Amino acid sequence: MHAFFNSLAALTLIAGLVLPTVASAGSWSQFRGPNGSGRPETEQPLPEKIGPETNVLWKAPLPPGISSPAIHENQIFVTGVRDKELVTIALDRRTGEIQWEVVAPHEQLEAVHSVGNHAQPSPTTDGERVVSLFGSCGLFCYDTAGKPLWNIKMGPFKNDFGAGSSPIIVGDRVILCQDHDTDSFLMAVDKRTGEILWKTDRSEFPRNYCTPVIWNVDGRNQIVIAATLRIAGYDFEDGRELWTVRGVARIVNMTPVVGEDGILYAACWSPGGDEKDRITTGPFPEVIAEQDANKNGTLEKDEVPEGPVKQRFSQIDRDKDGHITGEEYESMRRVFETARNVVMAIRPGGSGEITDTHVLWKYTKVIPYCPSPLHYRGQVFMVKDGGILSVLDAATGKAIKEGRLRATGGYFSSPVGGDGKVYVISQKGELTVFKATGDYEELSSADLGESGFATPAIVDGRIFVRTSGHLYCFGNK
Repeated sequence: MHAFFNSLAALTLIAGLVLPTVASAGSWSQFRGPNGSGRPETEQPLPEKIGPETNVLWKAPLPPGISSPAIHENQIFVTGVRDKELVTIALDRRTGEIQWEVVAPHEQLEAVHSVGNHAQPSPTTDGERVVSLFGSCGLFCYDTAGKPLWNIKMGPFKNDFGAGSSPIIVGDRVILCQDHDTDSFLMAVDKRTGEILWKTDRSEFPRNYCTPVIWNVDGRNQIVIAATLRIAGYDFEDGRELWTVRGVARIVNMTPVVGEDGILYAACWSPGGDEKDRITTGPFPEVIAEQDANKNGTLEKDEVPEGPVKQRFSQIDRDKDGHITGEEYESMRRVFETARNVVMAIRPGGSGEITDTHVLWKYTKVIPYCPSPLHYRGQVFMVKDGGILSVLDAATGKAIKEGRLRATGGYFSSPVGGDGKVYVISQKGELTVFKATGDYEELSSADLGESGFATPAIVDGRIFVRTSGHLYCFGNK
């Protein structure tokens, strides 16, 4: 099978193109690159124009998957689903040729969102090992030749949207947060042995999809997670909570970013959290008196009328027993009442409750649902469904630019920035390049012909873009 994949290669090279030798010093080791920043380690010239036949250095076929590539020197790692098998794949960064493919054993595939995939979390690498997460199937660690090193079984997670948060490697540890409708947790694992070093209970949090980021404050690493109603910082050494900021969204799909200025920027949006578009429900005693047809004291789906509760029945029914109890109902009702959609900047150095002391500014307009914000050159870039671009002054939170890209439609992939440019791909697979300064001019917009969910990676003057069927390597020829 490996010979077959190698011959397919991933080598859909442009006819007659001779690839230059790649100086392979850089890495993009996790979801959104260095510490989830969306920025490369070093700034190098990147192409202004990108398209299916424009500045393509190679194009490699891949099985379905929406995880983003992780890169170290001359290797690229992605995950996918091939013939119902969960696979981690290594490719040669210089050519796109598949080097190896390893199957993660599983008993059954769990439920995922209708636009999701069983290869959603992005892998992470430190150049010696690669770690992949396949939801309830577990955490899998391999060496860079594809040899299995350890595996941690998990779940089954109670979440019909599947797992989305990605693992990261920091120092000698793998850090993983999994927020599901029950049994949420944050944990640190010894990357060499797979031993769980500590595990912090986060059972107050239902499903969220934020990948952890590391915030170095006064020389000590903190792990930051944005989730239902609050953002929290945890001690890297033992996992205890250090601080919290309240007043955020009901579900958080986006990952915060530590700016080049050391400030933490977080964007949080979910339906029903805008000031003029609130979700409201009556108290449980009133609802149960009116809707409990079988008089068993709980709500079943066929008893609930059309509306916000029925639409979110599986989320409110946190233990997935088919019944909404008074406790489950009132818990979500409080979330509906409290949730607020917001972008905020948080200064470092706080402990305990820091909502009123360390939030520098808030912004409440035109906030994306899934794409994480990008802090680049003193600005915060966000792209919302419909191709709506917002650029904020990172120092003040004031809007500098609001406009619409030519590539409209849905957006799941997060923007990345390098060489004074920002790159973003829409769900339809339309890749846009625009200037990160001045008038934010669009430099190119091209349809790659396949859907795009993964966030691009930038390494050594190359940009790697995953579509539903391929991985592209773009660069100045």
